[in-house]
Amino acid sequence: MFQQSLDDLGTPLHEVTFCVLDFETTGGRRSSDRITEIGAIKYQGGKELGTFQTLIDPGRAVPPEIMILTGITSAMVSRAPKIEHVLPTLLEFLGGGVIVGHNVGFDLGFLNAALERSGREPWKGQRIDTLAISRRLIRNDVPNHKLSTLARCLRLNNQPSHRALDDAKATADLLHHLLEQASSLGVLGLDDLQQLPKMERHPQARKLRLTEDLPRSHGVYRFINKRGEVLYVGKASNIRARVRSYFSTDNRRKVEQLLRETETIEHTVCVGPLHAEILELRLIQDLQPRFNRRSKNWSKYAYVKLTLAERFPRLSVVSEPKGDGGFYLGPISSRRIARDVVDAIEAVLPLRRCNKRVPRRAATGPCVAAQIGAGVCPCSGEVSEVSYSQIVDRALLALTSQPENLLNPLRDKMRTLAHQQRFEEAADLRRQAFALSNSLRRQNQVDALRSSGRVIFESPDTDLVTLENGRLVESASRNIGNEDGQNSLPAITGKREIAELLCVANWLENQSHKLRLVYCDLPLSSRYPNLDSFQIKKDFSHA
Repeated sequence: MFQQSLDDLGTPLHEVTFCVLDFETTGGRRSSDRITEIGAIKYQGGKELGTFQTLIDPGRAVPPEIMILTGITSAMVSRAPKIEHVLPTLLEFLGGGVIVGHNVGFDLGFLNAALERSGREPWKGQRIDTLAISRRLIRNDVPNHKLSTLARCLRLNNQPSHRALDDAKATADLLHHLLEQASSLGVLGLDDLQQLPKMERHPQARKLRLTEDLPRSHGVYRFINKRGEVLYVGKASNIRARVRSYFSTDNRRKVEQLLRETETIEHTVCVGPLHAEILELRLIQDLQPRFNRRSKNWSKYAYVKLTLAERFPRLSVVSEPKGDGGFYLGPISSRRIARDVVDAIEAVLPLRRCNKRVPRRAATGPCVAAQIGAGVCPCSGEVSEVSYSQIVDRALLALTSQPENLLNPLRDKMRTLAHQQRFEEAADLRRQAFALSNSLRRQNQVDALRSSGRVIFESPDTDLVTLENGRLVESASRNIGNEDGQNSLPAITGKREIAELLCVANWLENQSHKLRLVYCDLPLSSRYPNLDSFQIKKDFSHA
């Protein structure tokens, strides 16, 4: 069966070929009842292109109640062709058109049942249900939505008679009437029309007109209030469809408030999903829209610092890196997660945990961590700078190139705790190990991108993608700006950079099988090992 592509869904309605279809049957059960008559009319741009009409021999007597309703008798269909002989001609007539019916599921159910019995594939094309659309658009204007009631109340040119072609003509009149009604809601394409029945009577439906000029392409959209403030920034592979969905499928209270305050909707067309995601990220960081939650907390990121400038370095959680010679891991998305990373490292390496200045001469006894064997205590004079430096070297080696030196002991400790049935402690350690593993993996990805120089990929989605030290720059073959006047992406610095670099890293990881390397200053690769993710596994309790 012919099936339209997703691109076809954006076809303007005046270019869509509609095939209005109606069946008369021996009853309402598609599994046991059979078709007795077919009526179909083909339209494009309001012009009739052709009709199809035939009686069908159902292979059984027509029930009396059906004869009374339709006027079709057993004698009338006894010499008619059987459905299997008519199907090839009917399918040719339907072609790639969009099937339209009043309660179209009924007609398509009988069509697919007939196709299945004849050994053919079911119909998989697009459909439009005038019953669903009338319930959406004119629910307060008519007593019910029967085709006969609608035809009478709306004074349609053709009236249904329970004969297939007459009913198809009445349905076609109804379709054209509904299309006129729908145009006031910005319904201009086939995808708009198909989405319309899902839109319950929305209090902000009048604002659907704001979506009329939105394109069906990758990009970023912005909801703006009457003061010109950007309320929300989002990305989509189909800007128009995504924005219109706020009026239909999204019932969150926040969305209702967003739509109430929105006065205009602006957009920027992007050459592909990566450009759209990066632009969305940067705009959220720049504008801090009130209704966005994602990507606004970058200022709260933290770092894990190893204080190498001290005689006896220790780990700490800090808000900003400084040029003090320390080693920094991060940024990490929260201080809580950063604290988990510190706890995971200290569970393996006996780094000192006190934050007091270490005197030249021993002045106190060992601290609590040293007393329980969790760390060493330089304050007591029990460890020399030389021996302590070996612990620091092990930490640096594990944090930069050999993470297994930390992660493997953590896995062993988890197994031991599980065997001892100390499950809460094992769960805490797993959480800390996950934070460490994830932070090390992200750090390696970011470091590889930052040191890669200029790299150009060919992508099937966006032609050429150019990275400069991991940062997305304008495509070498297209401009990502649009009529809004945004011809380049804003610069990024500091903590803001991490979100974009991770976005690029995830894109490379997910799309690597589709990309072709065109140019690179340096190899974009890493010898970093695959890391244990420390996700909960089914066999954990049996470890």
